[in-house]
Amino acid sequence: MAAYAVVVRDGQLLLARARDDDGRPEWVLPGGGMEHGEDPYDTVRRELEEETGYLVEVTGFLGIDSSRRTLPGRFRRPADHHGLRLLYEGRVTGGELRDEIGGSTEHAAWQPLDAVPGLARIGLIDTALRLWRERPTTGHLEAGRG
Repeated sequence: MAAYAVVVRDGQLLLARARDDDGRPEWVLPGGGMEHGEDPYDTVRRELEEETGYLVEVTGFLGIDSSRRTLPGRFRRPADHHGLRLLYEGRVTGGELRDEIGGSTEHAAWQPLDAVPGLARIGLIDTALRLWRERPTTGHLEAGRG
């Protein structure tokens, strides 16, 4: 289980850059995995500060992204992985933009919203932006809509 934030300011989206499994850079939403016993609200604020340097206020809950896939498991047995990613909206309240040192991301930056489709990025960014734009009352997106 993980928590992420959509932080938009002046037409720009706050993103972090990481490396994919093959070492290629890709943009990700700031956020990440919950620690045992941690509230997801606290997770998203902690992760944002770790990855971007910013202190954020959570201003809304956008929804949940649920994914299921098969991953390589121990002893060559596949593992059925079910991930839940909670998506929040946030607003910067303090701190200064900086890169994470020794963590899961290597760079933090604001990207113009209209440039996001051209970025090398993970699919969660598109899901999160749809939730942010559409604001479904259920917190769930209709399948098949892009």
